[in-house]
Amino acid sequence: MTIEIPSTDASLIRTFFPLCHLPQKSFTKLCHQLEITTAQAGDFIFQLGQEKNQLIYLLDGKISLQLKEFELESVQARTEAARFALAHQIPRKVNACAETAIRYIGLDAAVLNTLQQQNTTTEDLSEMIVEEPEESSDDWMTTLLKAPIFRALPPANLQRILINLKSMEFKQGETIIKQGEPGDFYYLIKQGECLILRQPSPKLKPIKLGELKAQDTFGEDAIISGNPRSVSVIAKTDVSLLRLDKENFIELIKKPSLKFITLEQTQQKLAQGSILIDLRSAEDFNQQHLPNSINIPFFSLRMHLKTLDRKQPVIMVCDDGKTSQAAAFLLLRHKFDASILEGGMATVDTSSKSAPASFLIDDGVEIDVKTVAENGIDTEQESRPPKDSDEPGIDALQKRITELENQCAALKAEKQAILQKYQQLQQKITQVRRK
Repeated sequence: MTIEIPSTDASLIRTFFPLCHLPQKSFTKLCHQLEITTAQAGDFIFQLGQEKNQLIYLLDGKISLQLKEFELESVQARTEAARFALAHQIPRKVNACAETAIRYIGLDAAVLNTLQQQNTTTEDLSEMIVEEPEESSDDWMTTLLKAPIFRALPPANLQRILINLKSMEFKQGETIIKQGEPGDFYYLIKQGECLILRQPSPKLKPIKLGELKAQDTFGEDAIISGNPRSVSVIAKTDVSLLRLDKENFIELIKKPSLKFITLEQTQQKLAQGSILIDLRSAEDFNQQHLPNSINIPFFSLRMHLKTLDRKQPVIMVCDDGKTSQAAAFLLLRHKFDASILEGGMATVDTSSKSAPASFLIDDGVEIDVKTVAENGIDTEQESRPPKDSDEPGIDALQKRITELENQCAALKAEKQAILQKYQQLQQKITQVRRK
C-alpha cells in the first residue's frame, strides 16, 4: 500500500535520513510512490553481494545484519540506528534477515537522487525555515557579529571573544573533531569547507550528515551538554578556522544566551502555543514522556530545522537538561525562540500519582480526550481525598480543590496543543489538495 499524508507511517518516514532533508513537496511526491512491504521472521530482505541499489528503512520489527554465521548488528525499528538505511553499501556487504515479523520500505536510490537534485526554487518559501545569510561577505568578523547569538551578547563579551579567538589551519582530509572525544573548542570557519559525519555503530561506516562552509560555526554541542562529540568534522578542502576554548565559550557565550524555565512555566507556554521537543532516544521516549511532546533525538535535530516554524516558541527537554542546552543553542543560531526545561525529565516525579503535578506522565496508554474533558481524570482514585470519614475536613477539601485546579490547567494545555496540531494538519491537507 502507498503512504498517505498525513499518517503515522508518513511521520515516521519523515524522520529517516536523508528524507528529512527533502522539501515538503518532494517528500509528499515520494510518499505517493512508496509501498510498505512485510516479511516474516527468518526471511532475507537482502543478501551478501546483491547489487540492487535500494535503500531499506525499517518501520516495525527487528532485523539482524549477518556475515556468514556471525551477527554484526541487530537493528530495532524506531531506534536511532533505524533512522538510517540498513547496510546501504552496494554491492551488499552483509545479509539482512528478519528476526521478527517486520514492515519496511524499499526506496530506489536513483529516485531519491533525482528528487534531491531537482530545482526547488518553486518550493513554498514558508516551508524553507533555515535561511542563508542575508548577504554574502568575506568579512568573517562582520558575519560573526550579525549572527543571532552574538547580536544578543553584551559588547564587553564580544570584545573578549574577539581577543581570545585563535587561528587554526587544516589540510584536506584532516579530522578537526572526532566523534566520541570530549568537547574542548568552539570553531568558526574563515575559509574552506568541512563535512559532518556520524558513525551509527563501530561496525558500520560513517554517514554524511551535512556540510559546513565559510562563516559556519561548530563544536558547541559537546561543550554545552558535557557529552562526548556526537559527530566528526573532517576538512573537505583546506580550511582556515578560528577557535575559542571551552572556558571562554561557557563564560562569554553560553551563560548569557540560554534561558531556563520550570515545569509550571512550560505548561503555561504550551497553553500559549509553544511546542515541546523531547531530545532523548526513541527507546527512552517510548517508555515515558511528557504529554504533547515531539520526539526528535538530538543528533537528528539539525536535519529537522526545515520542518519547524520559527514563529512558534520551542521548549527543549532531555534526561537532565544538558543536551537541551546544546539543542537550544542550535535553535537560537537559526533565530528560533528556544528555552530549556530546567533539570529535564529528572525533575518530573513519576513515583507518586497522588501528588498534584503540572504534567501527567504519558505511559503510552491512549485516552479519550472527549471523555477526559467531560469527566475529568481519574488516576485510579489515588488522588482522591482519604475516606477516613464521611465528611472530609477543610484541609482535605482544599487539597482536592487544588488537585482539580491543576488537572483543569493540564487539560486546557492539552486541549490547546491538540487544537494547534489539528490546525497544522488542516493547513497541510489544504496545501496537498492545492498541489
